[in-house]
Amino acid sequence: MSHPDAAPAGDFLRDKIARDNENGTFGGRVQTRFPPEPNGYLHIGHAKAICVDFGIAEDFGGVCNLRLDDTNPDTEESEYVESIIEDVRWLGYDPPQPLRHASDYFAQLYEWAELLVLQGKAYVDDQDIETISAQRGGFGKPGVESPFRDRPAEESLDLLRRMKAGEFPDGSRVLRAKIDMNSPDMSLRDPVMYRIRHAHHFRTGDEWSIYPTYDWAHGQSDAIEGVTHSLCTLEFDTHRPLYDWYLAQLPLPAEAPQQTEFARLELTHVVTSKRKLMALVREGIVDGWDDPRLPTLRGLRRRGYPAGAIRDFCTFIGVTRTNSRHDIELLESFVRRHLNVTSQRRMAVLRPLRLVITNWPSDADGNPVVEYFDIVNNPENPDDGTRPVAFSGELFIERDDFAQVPPPKFFRLSPGREVRLRGAYFVTATDVATDESGNVVQVNATYDPASRGGNSPDGRKVKSTMHWVSAAHAVPAQVALYERLFTAAVPGAATGDPMDDLNPDSVELIEDAQVEAALAETAPGEVVQFERLGYFAHDPRTPMLFHRTVGLRDEWANIRKRAAK
Repeated sequence: MSHPDAAPAGDFLRDKIARDNENGTFGGRVQTRFPPEPNGYLHIGHAKAICVDFGIAEDFGGVCNLRLDDTNPDTEESEYVESIIEDVRWLGYDPPQPLRHASDYFAQLYEWAELLVLQGKAYVDDQDIETISAQRGGFGKPGVESPFRDRPAEESLDLLRRMKAGEFPDGSRVLRAKIDMNSPDMSLRDPVMYRIRHAHHFRTGDEWSIYPTYDWAHGQSDAIEGVTHSLCTLEFDTHRPLYDWYLAQLPLPAEAPQQTEFARLELTHVVTSKRKLMALVREGIVDGWDDPRLPTLRGLRRRGYPAGAIRDFCTFIGVTRTNSRHDIELLESFVRRHLNVTSQRRMAVLRPLRLVITNWPSDADGNPVVEYFDIVNNPENPDDGTRPVAFSGELFIERDDFAQVPPPKFFRLSPGREVRLRGAYFVTATDVATDESGNVVQVNATYDPASRGGNSPDGRKVKSTMHWVSAAHAVPAQVALYERLFTAAVPGAATGDPMDDLNPDSVELIEDAQVEAALAETAPGEVVQFERLGYFAHDPRTPMLFHRTVGLRDEWANIRKRAAK
């Protein structure tokens, strides 16, 4: 689904790969990979990477592997692996089988590490990580060589094998590549390749006591799998020289892959740091990884975001080498456009006020007559047909749709004013009933029998059409209304801590909404439009709990209008 406001941004990655194919690079073969670490749930930023990695492979008739970067046993769990697989499939991509893991290559990585030690290109360092970090120096400041840098290869090899055998405690030794401690590229200042971790790995158990760093595992895993184009976000730009250096030292099974970086996806009012997201979950600020306020794919899915809208959004913003932050309203506009076509319309009253039609007829037994109106399910899709909606003499309307003393430009119901009830009749308010505190608890009105279907018999105009629900046929529901989880467009910009910008009123749970009976038949996860109120998703686990997905107003269009002035 294209966005009508502008053309999609450019895509330098596809242009590059097209040139590679024209030049015969990799024999015209295209293979990518999506390599998340299974230490949390995927978020909207990952969605862009998924669309890039899988989408490019698909466009060029290639292959994209889903490879779990499971090199840190302290933070990784099978739960996250399963969630990643499910989220990738939900987004619309089917990873080829078998699924890949960095741990599949632990034996080969270790064999290559021994090779670098024997070649004098790696050594075991007995210093702790804090000392090593301090000795790396900084930009314009040379590094300090480790006193163990020139230890004999045989000694380093013996120590490495004993590290692997589990003889030494955590943090007591590391294996480092021997490159250049004075390199202007910090990544080449003798980076760590292995660290000791006596930790249980969810796949390999207790087989390993040493685990590879990301930089040591990543490029080599790409090479083992036959990846041609290793596509990463811009923060890995500084890692590319090391990526290339490692590959150049090893007897690879095929051509060395090429790493190319692109801008990550950032949105206003959102944080995508796994550490911050984990804190939100663990501190109980949100109700789990699938809380609809979170930018996790689980949260967006539960809130009712269509996978197709997310894919279209990622296509629209394009692939560039310049980091930027996109308005979250732009993403919401894609969600709204998808749902406008696919979602059926229903009537729901969130804050009910009873409306009694005093001239409504009764049947022979004295019971109020019940009529049914055929109301269109989706005016954007005639094939969706109509549904029967019950109407009787007592209804619920929105409390905000009535004003006993109407303010200026208030065109909804008030004493003496006539309005249209959606698809039913014209009604005119006559008087009200109040409680002991003077609050209106019931509005009395009369209806015009000649206006059946909401049509004026004499051409008279009314300025408002209101939704309603028959009181006798209504079904109770819970409705969750959401605001931004973070009030600032860039959370933490003012203080450095995004948590300072948390919105304490980011969710309102309405317990006593009244909705039309057809909503009881909506499938878990289905999104419908509550007429005049917005799009709402039926919770996948809790019957008759609806989450507001997006409102009806296109805020992105308003932003564009303001920017054009």
